[in-house]
Amino acid sequence: MTDIPVQDRCRNRLLTIIAAIMVIAALRIGFAVTMPIAFAAITIAALWPLKRWLAGFMPSWAAYTLTMLALVIILGAFAAAVYLSIGQVIAVMASEWPNLERSYGKLAVWASNHGVPLSGTADRQRIVALIQMLASGVYAFVTYIGFIALVVMLGLPEVPRFRRKLHDMVDGSERRSMLDVAEAISGQIRRYLGTTLATSILTGVASALWSWMTGLELALVWGLLNFLLNFVPVIGNVVGIVPPVLYALVQFGGWHMPALVFIGFAILQVTISNVVYPLLQGKQLSLSPLAIIIAMTVWSWVWGIAGALIAVPLTAALVIVCRQFDRSRWIAKLLSA
Repeated sequence: MTDIPVQDRCRNRLLTIIAAIMVIAALRIGFAVTMPIAFAAITIAALWPLKRWLAGFMPSWAAYTLTMLALVIILGAFAAAVYLSIGQVIAVMASEWPNLERSYGKLAVWASNHGVPLSGTADRQRIVALIQMLASGVYAFVTYIGFIALVVMLGLPEVPRFRRKLHDMVDGSERRSMLDVAEAISGQIRRYLGTTLATSILTGVASALWSWMTGLELALVWGLLNFLLNFVPVIGNVVGIVPPVLYALVQFGGWHMPALVFIGFAILQVTISNVVYPLLQGKQLSLSPLAIIIAMTVWSWVWGIAGALIAVPLTAALVIVCRQFDRSRWIAKLLSA
């Protein structure tokens, strides 16, 4: 096999980059259709083993019904937690704003005395606008949950039919390769979602307990908020610290208790993200931290909050596909840890 000339390799890679840009632009423009379908595909990959396991003990229709019931319960609980936590945070920030502004003024004076200049007043409109923008993005995603559930309901029974169609359309070696890739992607998605769910529950419980131990009000809200934000890797861990610390400034005044609250939340986030999560996940999902940040940035730009939620499994799926071809294996190596 002769080597491809350098000029042709450069042309092929340039065409690949142009095609990738066009695909990403199409995904962004078609958000209303492409995002729910991608989210539903990931959900089907996570639910299919449950349905198959239940089918070993009961008729297929009963296993399908129980699987759908589990999906409805999970999505309903997720939507309720989102509305409760974000609504409570916005309400508290609005009602306690004078106290927050007063505490911020004291912090600005203290920081200025120690050589760290801060604005003397908190920009209320900018902070409220930021919170509202984040909330609107989350609420916009929540409105798609019904459509996602519908696609999952219709798509889950198609999995065995799709395998039969693939068996009929593709020859032996290619069929085996495609099935192996599909199984690998499905396994990575299930592993990622299971690990993230476990660490999210741990983060939420630990955050609520720390809030209760320090006497911080709204402990359940801070637990729910950190449980939800843990589904957004890296960035969510940082953002989850800010609201309870700001509220600690309002509730306690001074800086000793807010500093204690901050230190506790920081230790929890660092320990769970850098010790517990890698132990549970292992080396199977071997994306580099830089690749995760870049993936979240790109998918957040394409699909907003929903893109941030599924950025890691989508990128892991991309790595698995790229490993199957010689010409794209360098992309998998670049993204892997």
